[in-house]
Amino acid sequence: MTDPRAVHWHPAAAYLYVLHLDGPALAWEYLRRNPDYRCDWQYRRRHHAPAARHWGLRLLENPAHDARDAQPDWMPDPDRLVQVRPDGDATGDARPFRFWRLPGRKQLTHDGGRLVLTSRLAGRVLRVAISPALEDGMAYAYAVRAGDRLRERWRAVEVELALLEAAHAACIAVATDRPGRTSLLHMRALQALDGALAGASQHDVAQVLFGRSAVAEHWFDDSDLRAQVRRLIRRGRTFMRGDYRRLLQIGAKGQGRSG
Repeated sequence: MTDPRAVHWHPAAAYLYVLHLDGPALAWEYLRRNPDYRCDWQYRRRHHAPAARHWGLRLLENPAHDARDAQPDWMPDPDRLVQVRPDGDATGDARPFRFWRLPGRKQLTHDGGRLVLTSRLAGRVLRVAISPALEDGMAYAYAVRAGDRLRERWRAVEVELALLEAAHAACIAVATDRPGRTSLLHMRALQALDGALAGASQHDVAQVLFGRSAVAEHWFDDSDLRAQVRRLIRRGRTFMRGDYRRLLQIGAKGQGRSG
């Protein structure tokens, strides 16, 4: 077996939160495991813009923080990010913008041009880019980037817009989707990737993920179990090395369900 000091990846319970991550959060989970990214963070830190852009970020984010605490500022913006701007032609029934009435546990950062808010509420993540021209109490409007993928982007932000509007209600009820097969696949791929990065053999990874008895019975040269472990590790490495960017778009192959 591997060095006992490198078995942080053994408990499956430590990965359960992955089942409820959306695309941008999953992208961060893969990127923060990349050894080259971790080197960039260690030696260049947050405000080294060229290094950040290399990874698809506006600012480097601390890889020690998992998706429950990190607030990566992706570029270009993920499809789910809601842009909030002043309404230049507000009607009489326009609602004023009230930052503190936005729901959930909030994290706020400034990327040099705007405020980016991440708010977590009952298993969902709301991401909002707030225009620097918008002040508390002003009438506001939502903006979605135009282009060939306008319809997909609009569908992506519908749930987030519903959460924003629900902030004006006395109570907010949020339904959490049941994790699907793809979410489970990401969870196992991340655990397998952590094992591989820690120096574990494929056999060791199989024992942790599927149990010693299953490995004893089904582990041989051309077994399905052995092929499955190889695929999980390969999948994890592929996303870590660059395919994580695909998870920022709705409908990208390999994306887990949002939670």
